[in-house]
Amino acid sequence: MRQDPVLLSPLLLTGFTVLEWLTPPEMPIARLLPAVPALAAALWPVVPTLVLGLVCAAGLAAYAVISSDHPSLFSAGAIGAVTLAAAYASHLRLQREDALAEVRTVADATQKVLLRPIPRSIGPLEIASLYVTATPHARVGGDFFALADTQYGIRLIIGDVRGKGLPALAVAAAVLGSFREAAHEATGLTQLAERLETTLVRDGGGIAPGDPSELFATALLVEIPRHGSQATIFSCGHPPPLQRRKGNVDILGTDDPAPPLNLGGLLATRTPGRPRRFAFQPGDQLLLYTDGVTETRDTAGSFFPLVTWAQEQLTTPPRQALKNLHDALLTHSGNNLNDDIAAIAILKTN
Repeated sequence: MRQDPVLLSPLLLTGFTVLEWLTPPEMPIARLLPAVPALAAALWPVVPTLVLGLVCAAGLAAYAVISSDHPSLFSAGAIGAVTLAAAYASHLRLQREDALAEVRTVADATQKVLLRPIPRSIGPLEIASLYVTATPHARVGGDFFALADTQYGIRLIIGDVRGKGLPALAVAAAVLGSFREAAHEATGLTQLAERLETTLVRDGGGIAPGDPSELFATALLVEIPRHGSQATIFSCGHPPPLQRRKGNVDILGTDDPAPPLNLGGLLATRTPGRPRRFAFQPGDQLLLYTDGVTETRDTAGSFFPLVTWAQEQLTTPPRQALKNLHDALLTHSGNNLNDDIAAIAILKTN
């Protein structure tokens, strides 16, 4: 069990004292004592760091007086100086830790606003989601997803902003905000995609200033009615979902996808794209994903074999399936996922 260093400090100081008394003068063990408060500053608050440094300085000064070891008095003074510097360093470290904690709190709140939790079950569906950012300690990346329970059915979006940093986050926020409003109003997925495109083209300069050709988003829209056995997908340049049905895994590509969001205004002739309807019956399972999944590479540069994995592993309930997918991606990449990853697994239960 890990011990608190504050509890171990008396033992360490006692050990230094014993070594100093037992070793010959040519081995000045006490000269190492200035390192003690310096190391303490990396772990301890200001007051314990000061107390430890003062105890070291006082102990060494007492030893110097008793043994008439005058050079040790200079070492005691050095300990005092190091202690003051260490206490200030501890103060700065605590300030940075507080600032980091505040930033993480803001990031957590941002994630809850942008990526609202998807319910584990809704209507005839059992659903699970996976979200992993490539940046250490980041909460939100360029990938996004959302769900809306509308009069037209259960509608989902999953997408990926082709950009970096805060501008990419602004685009993702704009797409999700537009989706959550338009999903309840648009009569079809084509109209819904047009609403999303209009939002970015019209307000793109204010949302994320810059070249739109460098900052756009792929997206996949899905509509699953509460009743019936037909579902619909609409692709805006996004990787096609996988469907496991009757033991087989199919790639649900679309023959006429729309261009990625925020690129429509750059095209001389923009094709609106067409949705694809497909059978979705009880026992069928869908896997929606971003290209961070399929573009995960191993040490030899080979891409993750998603279709092969789905044929073997997309047989469990959604939550377990995505856990298995995450584990498989970590194994394939050697624990080196260098892109954001988002995925949604959907099982029709009745």
